[in-house]
Parts: sequence; structure tokens; C-alpha cells
Amino acid sequence: MKKLITLASLLALTLASCASDEPKSVADEKGSVSFDLNIATEVAVTRAEGHNVACTTPTAEQFTLKIDGVSHTYTKEYNSIAEFMEDNYLHFGTYKVSVVAGDVAQEGYDKATFAGEEEFVVEARKQTDVEVTATIANALVMVETTENFKNYFVGGHTLELTTASGNKFDVSAQREPLFITPGEFTVAGTAVKQANQSGVEGATITLPEYKMESAAAQTYYTVKFDVKDGGRATLEIVLNEELVESIDIEQELNDNAQ
Repeated sequence: MKKLITLASLLALTLASCASDEPKSVADEKGSVSFDLNIATEVAVTRAEGHNVACTTPTAEQFTLKIDGVSHTYTKEYNSIAEFMEDNYLHFGTYKVSVVAGDVAQEGYDKATFAGEEEFVVEARKQTDVEVTATIANALVMVETTENFKNYFVGGHTLELTTASGNKFDVSAQREPLFITPGEFTVAGTAVKQANQSGVEGATITLPEYKMESAAAQTYYTVKFDVKDGGRATLEIVLNEELVESIDIEQELNDNAQ
């Protein structure tokens, strides 16, 4: 889903009003700029597909703006795009605009941060319209357990996700994706096996830790814990439908049983 916010008409000044405040030779070297802001909620799931994420999208007023010179030294920051539009003239040259809404370090549910940037060229005495697309700057993570997993570990389970910044989230029964800072995250936990036929209480098993070292922005990761029983129960960890680890529960996990 994309939200298009057109800001070209907000508080735009005429060239004549600009020229009245500074020498004509200086004004003649400037051009006016307006921005069209697109807010995109689409994220990549695999290399071949993507989908839109339900999240709170910011308004145009919530975006800060920074303009840097590319062909020359220039940097200026604005609290909003509307603030820039109060004097939307720049000296001719090449620039890069960056827009941000939110703080990617604020991790959690429905904590989307949007960011985007675009280069543009200002020509003297001309209007420049710049389209900027702001995309989700977080990595998104969803941890799931299959019915087979729950039926095998009938005593219950606990799963915890830890981000690179050290924030921890209980994802034992996660219902919506976590928005986290791109980079490393781990998922670890325990599960309780069913009691045996003799009535002996099921053992608590430490599950193998899953570690993602380089989660990317604008990308949705699904980490799934499953159990396959083809004669011997096997724990499988799946990332976006691709098997990343398979462990014989009886042989390898029992050593970690409590």
C-alpha cells in the first residue's frame, strides 16, 4: 500500500517575493523546490515476493527533513516539510533530501519507522518537483509454532526474541510482527515434552537457539518451530519456509533435558 501526500502547494512562495528579500543576482541563481511524499508499507518476504504490512502510518507533518548538498557543501535540517516550504528556494546544484518519521531504535509491536531519500537537481529560476518514497526502516520478525510442535510439547513452551540492542520480547504466542532495528536477532526458549506411558512427568528441553546475523530493513522474517515425526521426532526451524535446522529430538535434545 502506498500513501501519496502532495506538498507542492503548502506555503509556496513566489519568485518575486524571494527576490524582494535578497539581491537580484542571488535570487537569479536559485530555483524553487516542492516535494511529493509517498509512504510505502510493502516489505520483502523472499526474493520473489512481498506484501503490505498493517501498521500505523505517519502523516506528512510527522516527517523531519534534511537536505545535503551533493555537488557542494550544504546541510540544513527542518522539523517538518511544511517548515521547508516556508522558504522553498535553493541555490542551483545537486542535493539529496532525507525524510524520517519515527525512531528505529524504538523496537516493539506497531513501532514502524519510515525513511527515504532522493537526489535532485535545482536549476536557476526553475521549479523542481521531487518525489520521495519513505519505506519501512525496520526489520520485521514473526515467530510461529506449528500444531505438530504444540502437540508434541504438550507441557507448553516459552520463546524469547532478543535484538541486537538487547531488548527482549516474549514471542511464545506472538500474534503480530515485531518491528526491530535491522541487524542481529536471536530466538531461544524451552519446551516441555509429554509425559510417558508410565506417568513420568515430561522433561523440559532447551531448544536450539536460532540466530539471524543480518536482518535487513523493509524485510519480513518468519521463524517457525515445527516437529516432524517420521519414526523419530525431529525438531525443525524454518525461516520464510526454508529449512535452516533439523534436530533429532530424542538423540540431541535429551542431553539438554531438565
